[in-house]
Amino acid sequence: MKPKKLKKRIQQLEKRLREGSAKLDRLKRKLQQAESARALKAARKSAARVTASARAKSLKSATGEKKPKRKLNLSPERRAQLAAAMKARWAAKRAAEENSATSSNQNSPAPPMQPPENRGDGV
Repeated sequence: MKPKKLKKRIQQLEKRLREGSAKLDRLKRKLQQAESARALKAARKSAARVTASARAKSLKSATGEKKPKRKLNLSPERRAQLAAAMKARWAAKRAAEENSATSSNQNSPAPPMQPPENRGDGV
């Protein structure tokens, strides 16, 4: 092969390699932009979802709308048993509050406690 032809082929190969690397760089940039756009879109969507839920909660609390209570499927015996247990708890709570109110009303301070003396002879 003549040197002129070889030079020409080498130049063509070099040109193709340069174009290939440029094309590769261009595709990498495009991929990076697509990924950042997708991440930005996801962040916006997440923020919109958070603000929408917060807005719905504030709207619910402003209108006084409450979540409906779920009805328990209890037998009449179990319902009576639970009612008795709750009444006992409420009575105990009222009694404790009453006791704490009467003890705080008394103005008799408790006598100060003295630590026991430690003697060297063990007595």
